[in-house]
Amino acid sequence: MSSRKELANAIRALSMDAVQKAKSGHPGAPMGMADIAEVLWRDFLNHNPTNPLWADRDRFVLSNGHGSMLIYSLLHLTGYDLPIGELANFRQLHSKTPGHPEYGYTAGVETTTGPLGQGIANAVGFAIAERTLAAQFNRPGHDVVDHNTYVFMGDGCMMEGISHEVCSLAGTLKLGKLVAFYDDNGISIDGHIEGWFTDDTAKRFESYGWHVVRGIDGHDAEAIKKAVEEAKAVTDKPSLLMCKTIIGFGSPNKAGTHDSHGAPLGDAEIELTRKQLGWTHAPFEIPQDIYAQWDAKEAGQAKESAWDEKFAAYAKAFPELAAEFKRRVSNELPANWAEESQKFVEQLQANPAKIASRKASQNAIEAFGKLLPEYLGGSADLAPSNLTMWSGSKPINEDAAGNYIHYGVREFGMTAIANGITLHGGFLPYTATFLMFVEYARNAVRMAALMKVRQVLVYTHDSIGLGEDGPTHQPVEQLASLRVTPNVSAWRPCDQVESAVAWKYGIERHDGPTALILSRQNLAQQERTPEQLANIARGGYVLKDSAGTPDVILIATGSEVELAVGAFDKLTAEGHKVRVVSMPSTDAFDKQDAAYRESVLPKAVSARVAIEAGIADYWFKYTGLNGAIVGMTSFGESAPAEQLFDLFGFTVDNVVAKAKGLL
Repeated sequence: MSSRKELANAIRALSMDAVQKAKSGHPGAPMGMADIAEVLWRDFLNHNPTNPLWADRDRFVLSNGHGSMLIYSLLHLTGYDLPIGELANFRQLHSKTPGHPEYGYTAGVETTTGPLGQGIANAVGFAIAERTLAAQFNRPGHDVVDHNTYVFMGDGCMMEGISHEVCSLAGTLKLGKLVAFYDDNGISIDGHIEGWFTDDTAKRFESYGWHVVRGIDGHDAEAIKKAVEEAKAVTDKPSLLMCKTIIGFGSPNKAGTHDSHGAPLGDAEIELTRKQLGWTHAPFEIPQDIYAQWDAKEAGQAKESAWDEKFAAYAKAFPELAAEFKRRVSNELPANWAEESQKFVEQLQANPAKIASRKASQNAIEAFGKLLPEYLGGSADLAPSNLTMWSGSKPINEDAAGNYIHYGVREFGMTAIANGITLHGGFLPYTATFLMFVEYARNAVRMAALMKVRQVLVYTHDSIGLGEDGPTHQPVEQLASLRVTPNVSAWRPCDQVESAVAWKYGIERHDGPTALILSRQNLAQQERTPEQLANIARGGYVLKDSAGTPDVILIATGSEVELAVGAFDKLTAEGHKVRVVSMPSTDAFDKQDAAYRESVLPKAVSARVAIEAGIADYWFKYTGLNGAIVGMTSFGESAPAEQLFDLFGFTVDNVVAKAKGLL
């Protein structure tokens, strides 16, 4: 039987060989953390390689995702569907072993990591989801939700600001089933970190309310095992295990230096490393006895089978709860969702109201929250402004079975945590802040888009219309940036009806996040036919139209739809044929078939005016270079909203003038 060190050396060999073959990658972290990984994955991790989606599996996150060969080696060795050929194809086109772990590419990879700090943020989301789901579904004697979240993180994760945000919140929420392993090797890309990172990390995490185990020898299996056991015994605090390791462990000349961090060791050094480790096997060759000791398939199947028996007893005692649990972890909407949500939209159209779209959003949350117990909402300390709470909101810091998270002023952390909640399963998270502060959250929004995971992003105070707070708070370029991000669906509704449709769209999507861009000021409700009501979900539709081919088309979103309608009235009174197109979502419109898009924006009509209180340049794709745009070309000013709209040309008279200029 091979020793623990030999089992860990299998990780080291696979990692250095794959990086060398690819001629790029990061061998240092996998080689340095191999001993920690061997203990965690063989002694503690509850998982089933034959069913990577087992609902009650432990979650493992490699936050220092540049060390991706660590997780690929672990998945391969323990029996996941990741054959040796995929490891030999590391970092190559269409392989299951991309440069950083990517959700959806590789069975067993729980989340995409690479942008440092976001993995630990996702892990906090996993831990929140586990605890909340357990509180909502477990019953005395029936703990069907009972698993841990383990995360590896390095110095880079510790330095990134997001780690401060999320680890602070994790301590406050007392997430006792979250265990983080700190790869404390003292090296980053630039070299030894003491020149730029001298935090007392232990004291920092203790101040957050974490249980901290200091000074663990990250190459001593017994010390690691003892630390994990200690962490698991502490149930009212997350745990940080500070593991002293040597980056590139085993390399005679590059261990402990930044030379092993982000570059292949080189053929000569690999040969020396093999000798030092006593690893006599060829590249990508693992002895059968080592495979046998790593193989977790049989044990994993047994663990899942035991859980299946537990769940069967639960289902017998609580059949309705069991059915609801299955629905939620499968991310299926309730059976009555389609009918009831559509009924709500139709009721709004039949009962006009002039309200801000942020208030309309809250009304939608209220209506849909009664249908969706999987809601897990939250705001970055702006709930009274974002209007994200509803009559059924229960903060999880007050009720473990709640459905609302007060994230504090942590926009980036909030969004990345919600990504983890989505990935865990069982919840539909929505998060909220001012649109301007998407700037703080942008990389987590991008990660949601990259992973194609559902999250509803509520962004209020959508334009210069927020007024006196001034240009620091007035978004200009943010909406265009969201629109050009792949897989993000951005909606800027013009009234309460479009707001409800936007919410419905975001809830029903399963291929990316949906951003709702909402106003502070009240918006008049527009009249619609049943056909127009149905077409809102297509992203753009004809709202007002003269008979015959229009002379000019006015395209608008949000609060500026009222301006387009006002200009329509003036222009048609003068005998012009005008069409008003409301386009709450350009990406949804762009996905429509060519015939529909032509019916809304006929190519034969080149006279087009776009009106939106956002960056003007975005709209050339719809107006053409010869069209006209009423939009922003600068930052805003500090003044009441009405004065700002006049100053920047958002008036009916200016829209009319732009249209006439094209005629």
